Amino acid sequence: MSKVSKNRYWAAVVYPESAPENWVEIVRLQGLRAAISPLHDKDQNADEHEKKAHWHVILCWDSPTTANAAKSVTDKLNAPVPQGLTSVKGYYRYLTHMDNPEKYQYDPADIQHIGGFDPADYIEWSRSEIEAMKRKIAQMVRDANLTEYHEVYYMLLDSEANDLLTTFSSNTIHFNALLTSRRYHGQSKDDQKKQG
Repeated sequence: MSKVSKNRYWAAVVYPESAPENWVEIVRLQGLRAAISPLHDKDQNADEHEKKAHWHVILCWDSPTTANAAKSVTDKLNAPVPQGLTSVKGYYRYLTHMDNPEKYQYDPADIQHIGGFDPADYIEWSRSEIEAMKRKIAQMVRDANLTEYHEVYYMLLDSEANDLLTTFSSNTIHFNALLTSRRYHGQSKDDQKKQG
């Protein structure tokens, strides 16, 4: 008797030419947590020819599910047989080729998160990645000329950039100091203008 393969996390590859137009909505209607890569339309084979455009998808169940159950979802997407994942973190990073500098680097901001998929539940960011996200948030604060914590929080919440929101929430002291400094720096400049 063969053992039935079960896994909570499955990877799928979806091709634009075979997927239904509403394939993302089909994924959403399954009630699963999912992450969808940016469209990989710049990948190359070893012979330097472009690969067919495709999306990588992570599908997450609440409890271990069979390969047949996972396949019943990917069949609705006209996708190849899904593969069980041993590391959601590793595959999530592969959605943008984060650890493959020789491959085209896709923008992590273009990853779609569905059904409450939160990268923080699966990914432990490196120190340098956290620092890069903190710099990105600081630049957003500067560009939008924000001085209040709640303004930044809601901006990140509305942008659905879960990794940035988690980084912001996990570094409250740092960002409070930045926002307070911006607030008082602006006031001191106004005071100097009044005195001058």
